[in-house]
Amino acid sequence: MTPGCFVIGTDTGVGKTLVAAGLLHALGPHYPRAVGMKPVATGLVPWGDDWACEDALALRAASTVAVPAALDNPVLLADALPPQIAAARVGVQIDVAMLVQSYRALAAQADAVVVEGPGGFLDPLNGTHTAADLAVALALPVVLVVGLRAGGISHALLTAEAIRARGLELAGWVANQPEAGMEAADEMIACLHQRLQAPLLAQVPHLELPEPRRLAFELPASWL
Repeated sequence: MTPGCFVIGTDTGVGKTLVAAGLLHALGPHYPRAVGMKPVATGLVPWGDDWACEDALALRAASTVAVPAALDNPVLLADALPPQIAAARVGVQIDVAMLVQSYRALAAQADAVVVEGPGGFLDPLNGTHTAADLAVALALPVVLVVGLRAGGISHALLTAEAIRARGLELAGWVANQPEAGMEAADEMIACLHQRLQAPLLAQVPHLELPEPRRLAFELPASWL
C-alpha cells in the first residue's frame, strides 16, 4: 500500500493546505514520487485560459511528480462554499466511490500521497456522506491541523474524538497560528499535547508570507 495521510482541519482557514504542502516537501527526500491530492476543491481563480483552485495548485507545486488533474483534483466547484452546497448549486452530486477510485489511480503512480480534505472532518460532501466517510473509505492515517485561536482546543478535541470513533489512526497533529497576536498559544499547545494523545508533528507560528518549505516536521517513524 502506498504510504500517505489524510490532512483535515479543526475548521476552515486553519492552514490545511500550508501543512499538506509542507508534508509533501518533508516526504520528498524519502519518497521520489510524493504527490498531493485535493479530492474536492471549492472556489476558483483564473489560471491561464482556464480556472483552478489555489489549494490544488499549491499541492501540485509541492509535489515531486505531475499527474493528470482528473486524479489530483477530481471535483472542482466554482463557489467557495461547503462542498455539498457548492455542488448542489451546479446540479452535481459528489460521488465518494469516484473519489476513492481517483485516489487509487493516483497512488498507483506515486510513492507517497498527501490528501487534503475539505474544511472540517464532518463537512458534508453530499446528502449522505461527509469528509469523515471519505477518510474511512481511503483508510489513511489522519493528520489534524489545529488552529490556535478562540475555540481551538474544543474543536481539536472534538475532531480527534470523531476521528478515533471511526476507527481511524490519528497519526499526529500540527499547531498552526493563522492569526497574529494570539495570546496563550504556548499554553494552548501544552494543553492539547496533554489531551490529544498523539504526536505533535510541527508547530507553525504566524507567517506573513506562508512558505511550506520553511515548515519543520517530526515525521512518524513508520512513514520513513
